[in-house]
Amino acid sequence: MGKPERLISLPFSKSVEISFKSLKVRFFRSMITVSSLVLAVSFLSFVLVNMDVAGGMLAHGGKEAARALSQAGYDVDLAQGAVAMSAKERWIVLLSLLVCTVGIVNAQLMSVTERFSEIGVMKCLGALDSMILRLFLLEAAMQGLAGAFTGSLLGCLFSLITGGFRFGFAVLGTVPWAGVLGSIGMATLAGCALSLLGVMYPAWLAARMDPIKAIRAEH
Repeated sequence: MGKPERLISLPFSKSVEISFKSLKVRFFRSMITVSSLVLAVSFLSFVLVNMDVAGGMLAHGGKEAARALSQAGYDVDLAQGAVAMSAKERWIVLLSLLVCTVGIVNAQLMSVTERFSEIGVMKCLGALDSMILRLFLLEAAMQGLAGAFTGSLLGCLFSLITGGFRFGFAVLGTVPWAGVLGSIGMATLAGCALSLLGVMYPAWLAARMDPIKAIRAEH
């Protein structure tokens, strides 16, 4: 037999379209993943923006600000002009992100189980392992971007409100807004990375499935 003249591949734009439609069909299932991501990223954003608020307060308030921040539980280095989160906060952030990742993996595994027949049909029609993997990663990227951006904005808002009630709303005039935008961006990127990390194993399982067994699977 001769070699085929060309290979048929799924365009990236079509992959994005299919992934988006799949998320719309499974909207409520997708919301489970997105909601857990929103909660974890909002807490991360809350803590990061808290550091920005405290840093701006320290830069403009000197010793009095350092005293107020120390009483509030911040680790303050007046000589360096730096404020750091406490060890307790760091552990809470790490644990919340870990729990979020586990939740994403669980939700994605359930999604793969529900879609056995769909995956089997796609593979019988000629879908390559890389195509299946790409579709799952694109879905995770869309969920991650939406959930992480929403969570980072919510965390930032609550952090600014909390800082205003805690130290007086005049402190918002000392906030380094460039740093706040950087914290929002960092929290969003962290959320997207968590979403992609959480889907890697379920996506690999989906891509490696035998098409006949997938079609015959009962769930």
